[in-house]
Amino acid sequence: MAELVTIPISFFELTIDYESPAIKLLMDRAGIIQGVFEALKPWNPGADDIEAHTTGKNSEQGVTFKLPLKRVAFFVGMASCRLTRDDVDWGAVEETTAILDAALSTLTRLGGISIAAQRASVSLHIQPRTMPFMELLNPFVSPHLAGLENEPIKTMAAVAKWGKRKVTIDGSGAVANGVFLRFEREFERSSTHEEMAHQLWNDERELFKILGVEEDRG
Repeated sequence: MAELVTIPISFFELTIDYESPAIKLLMDRAGIIQGVFEALKPWNPGADDIEAHTTGKNSEQGVTFKLPLKRVAFFVGMASCRLTRDDVDWGAVEETTAILDAALSTLTRLGGISIAAQRASVSLHIQPRTMPFMELLNPFVSPHLAGLENEPIKTMAAVAKWGKRKVTIDGSGAVANGVFLRFEREFERSSTHEEMAHQLWNDERELFKILGVEEDRG
């Protein structure tokens, strides 16, 4: 029987790289920034929810729009844009997609950007109801490593990377008796946000099955 877990901390990130730098987003961007702000108005951003980044490398500079009530941030730079959302769950997919579509379609229209690649990740801190977290991690411990000492291993981490996919399993540093799980994928530029969400949902189900856990929704 699967161990029931809660997910006290969750985080989603989507980074979209442009085919070529949009110089206007570094130099003369006022009209574009105003347009994105107007597109996000249904989610009530305020004047103090716009943050300009003017230091660091050119690719690091830009503007972040914050939607505090939704725990969403949307960064616009000259080489890429990025949406992040805290405390997200699969029930928020439709709303997250609507926010992203509104901001990205305006950025594409006004900034003239063209998508080269899309990278999405979901990070979860999961907490078992009854089981010590190391019981979830023990199957990933190499017997050779475990044999280095006579005492039990206190925590461990496993990272698997493929061409366009990466999975990280670790002990949580933020939640007591917790496991940190992060799964990432690179998608084609033509992939829709709905397709990406469906794939990430399948990835979570697959990894939960490997860990032997199931979210407690009670």
